Amino acid sequence: MEAENFQYLSKDGKTNIHAMEWAPEGKCRAVLQIAHGMVEFIARYDRFGKYLAGQGICVVGNDHLGHGASVATQEDYGYFAEKDGNLCVIGDMQALREKTQEKYPGIPYFILGHSMGSFLVRQYIEMYGAGLAGALIMGTGVQTEGTLLFAKSLAHLIGSTRGWRYRSSMLNNLALGSYNKKFEPARTRNDWLTKDEKIVDAYNANPWNNFKFTTNAYYNLFLGLEYAQDRKNIRKIPRDLPVFILSGGSDPVGNFGQGPEKLRDIYREEGLTNVRMKLYPGDRHEILNELDHEKVDQDIRAFLEKHMGN
Repeated sequence: MEAENFQYLSKDGKTNIHAMEWAPEGKCRAVLQIAHGMVEFIARYDRFGKYLAGQGICVVGNDHLGHGASVATQEDYGYFAEKDGNLCVIGDMQALREKTQEKYPGIPYFILGHSMGSFLVRQYIEMYGAGLAGALIMGTGVQTEGTLLFAKSLAHLIGSTRGWRYRSSMLNNLALGSYNKKFEPARTRNDWLTKDEKIVDAYNANPWNNFKFTTNAYYNLFLGLEYAQDRKNIRKIPRDLPVFILSGGSDPVGNFGQGPEKLRDIYREEGLTNVRMKLYPGDRHEILNELDHEKVDQDIRAFLEKHMGN
């Protein structure tokens, strides 16, 4: 079964957003929408999409602004939008949900976010959590208020002085520079992603995985994470929303398990009643691309089956 590719207009008012749907051959029992991570694209989820479609679960996802095929020019890679970039990205996710729910009315609807997509989903369920059957937060982390304030202020300073399309090595190193250190001596600069060398090599060879974020995208990323971590916003999440936090035990984005555990505790402290967390020992950042991804596939499927209500 091959995925269907389609487009719709971004909330920035000008960019065509590329999206994909993996549809079951028979009845659609549930829908899972995926928000991909930073410097990747939705087609990287083809194996996983086909797996779930084979189980009767429809999978959809879009390339975020500045990623994959959701760009107008080469210069747009790593750039969100001239105004309200974070809200445009969130709005594009909501637009895809609305389109998909029109196609599959009354079907249980789930959302999954990986890495940067996990930050987006955490913000999304604070803004649009009503009506979801569940949320999966994968490869996530928790930042201190001080770290976020510094990162946001630095991005704003560099953007204001060098331009919002400027690609800052300083910001890039701040955001990503430490992730591979735990795995040195490393075979490549991206060994932190997964132990599967074929996946790492394919990632490194693809131009869609090899660009720096602009100051615009970094600033909006930090703005969104600041929003997502604000406890008054966390309290807007429907209290009974089933949430599954999952991460590799050797994922540096989550500080090797500490971030996901912290997020679980925060959610429970703020009154969420159905929060589960699981770490996969030895797995790195991309648990859907790990050597033991079948375990992750099965756990996600079990979560969906449990909460789809049919």
